[in-house]
Amino acid sequence: MSAEDGRHSRWLGHQEERRQQVIDAALLVIDEAPAGAEFRVAQIAARGGINRSALYRYFEDRADLEVAVQREICAVAGTEVMGAITLDGTPREIVRRIISTYTHWAVAHASLLRFVERDVAGSTERPLEQVIAQVADGVETMIEMLLTLLGGELSEHDKASLDPWVFGLIGGCMQAVRRWSSRPVIAPDIDFFVEVLTQGAWCQIHDLAASRGVDVPDVPAQTLVAAAAAG
Repeated sequence: MSAEDGRHSRWLGHQEERRQQVIDAALLVIDEAPAGAEFRVAQIAARGGINRSALYRYFEDRADLEVAVQREICAVAGTEVMGAITLDGTPREIVRRIISTYTHWAVAHASLLRFVERDVAGSTERPLEQVIAQVADGVETMIEMLLTLLGGELSEHDKASLDPWVFGLIGGCMQAVRRWSSRPVIAPDIDFFVEVLTQGAWCQIHDLAASRGVDVPDVPAQTLVAAAAAG
């Protein structure tokens, strides 16, 4: 690498660090404000320790900044929820854990959630839809795997239908959380509400399995995997 290439690489690294610094500052400003509140670029610049006039050196315009912040919020939320998609526990417990993880995050970060839901003027990118698709893919893979382990035979039409069905299932849960958490007084309490959502989601999954001749036992998923591996 030439000296000029080295300088250019360091400059790009510095630009990326400063860009991330602004994004991190924006998350703090939004997260600390009331849900749905507007923010000013000056607030972000001050929080990030960056001169306001220099902030747009790292972003094309405000739309670029807002979409970058939305991507970061989705990355954080997505990591939380994807971490809950494991084979620990029974199938129903897995469903409850996923719903509980998202619901607790949404309540703790209501302002971030409201921000990521909004349309950004001048941009067609929808980071929220992308992260929903990511989570849906993880859930779909797990459902298909469990049905297969239990001897279910999925037709090509079944497999093609799983993606939009799971996407709708997740979207419905998210909308329910949005409606519940937006009330002036949140009721019932979060644990009760998570259980209600779990019952609804589990009934749909259980009924889908039953309609394909699959009985989902109330045993840990890892036990099912081990039994299938043992033949």
